[in-house]
Amino acid sequence: MSATLSARPAETPPPKRGPLLDSANPAMQRVLMLGRGVAATPATVLLTGESGTGKEVLARWIHQLSPRARFPFVAVNCGAMPATLVESELFGHERGAFSGATERRVGRFEAAHRGTLLLDEISEMPLALQTRLLRVLQEREIQRVGGTAPIAIDVRVVATTNRDLRRMVADGSFREDLYYRLNVFPIHLPPLRERMEDLPALVEAILARLAPRFGHDACRVSRDALSALAAASWPGNVRELANVLERGVVLAPGGCIGTEHLVIDAPMESVGARREGTRPAASETLEDLERQTILQVLDGCGGNRTHAAEQLGISIRTLRNRLRAYRERGVEVPEPASGVPLARAGGPAISRMTTGGSDATHRG
Repeated sequence: MSATLSARPAETPPPKRGPLLDSANPAMQRVLMLGRGVAATPATVLLTGESGTGKEVLARWIHQLSPRARFPFVAVNCGAMPATLVESELFGHERGAFSGATERRVGRFEAAHRGTLLLDEISEMPLALQTRLLRVLQEREIQRVGGTAPIAIDVRVVATTNRDLRRMVADGSFREDLYYRLNVFPIHLPPLRERMEDLPALVEAILARLAPRFGHDACRVSRDALSALAAASWPGNVRELANVLERGVVLAPGGCIGTEHLVIDAPMESVGARREGTRPAASETLEDLERQTILQVLDGCGGNRTHAAEQLGISIRTLRNRLRAYRERGVEVPEPASGVPLARAGGPAISRMTTGGSDATHRG
């Protein structure tokens, strides 16, 4: 017979408005629509997307909108715990269950009773533990390490990953049955490079959070600095943007960030360097290398934006943002050859990940 848990409700403030909730990007608006829809249900949610896209932020927002908002939200990073301790962390243990277990410990599932449990980076969970997790999701009860009595739990599980779980299933590193148990309600978050219309609001929100930490009444970015941010590729997404802005606040007197205060990490190797087998000159900046690569590829495609975006592995929207920034700085941008279309009419925007509709018929 299962033991029964009780949990004391915790006061949770209502969800705050912000750039995540006010996104102007169609793909992100769909994400929010799906999040609102699933919040009121007990369904398991699988959030996918590149690192730094805001999966945990979205998970917390779904929890705050749900009937479980008065109860705990418990986050577990599956990749940060030693494999030998993951089982104890998730399910708890009894006193004497193993060497060093001097007292009973409640696991994360029990701590999240009647609330939400976030399994962050579920792809990093060891295969042996995936079997146990599958049983917990099926039976809705856990058993502490060293215990004998099952304990009934009422927990909504939200899992996140930045990896392709279907590919992991195919190569045997992730259980197929667990994948289908988690993939009840999937939501994919677009990368920052595919929602650049949200960049000003994201910058404003991040700076508003940073200002009091660094003793400023307010922080802001110059018009040129915002253009430079819009021209970056952001492989680390919103998390990388936050890091760049924090460095900018540190370097900028009075909290006014100019282009000279922006330090954006360079990629390991430029596209041009990979093709030519050469290394970039040390005197060249990341921005110089990126601009040279984009313009070189665009010129080689006869100015055709769609073909250039395909070769660069970016979307039409990202390419247009770059070209617009270059023109504003007086850089000559190759025009399409006579009779060459700017983009395939009605064709989809090309991206490494996913994303919404296309505006590929507009010129960069």
